[in-house]
Amino acid sequence: MYEVMIKSVFSAAHSLRGYGGKCENLHGHNFRVDVYAKARKLDNIGLSIDFHILKQKTQIIFNELDHKNLNEIPYFPEVNPSSENIAAYIFYQLKSELNDGNVSIHKVDIWESESSCASYYEE
Repeated sequence: MYEVMIKSVFSAAHSLRGYGGKCENLHGHNFRVDVYAKARKLDNIGLSIDFHILKQKTQIIFNELDHKNLNEIPYFPEVNPSSENIAAYIFYQLKSELNDGNVSIHKVDIWESESSCASYYEE
């Protein structure tokens, strides 16, 4: 297996419903996102997936999220916009765009700060 990873950043606000602490109030983060893709084999020029394509598809999702209140994004009124759920949201959006039988999204990490990260992946 081959694995590639890109790092990206978007800024957004959210409030964690039912949290019972200060994070239940609207607050923001500069979310760092690490997206991992894996491939069984390389293409004819030795790539698993072009970094540019992975970045481009990720940026399309970020355009929906960047500088927004995540609680107002159509997916999140039903789902609390925790880092774990944001990671899953990005994972499934990318999975629907990129999984082709060879290349698949492997994992998405969401960093709320330099020391706090949540991940989503499927086994």
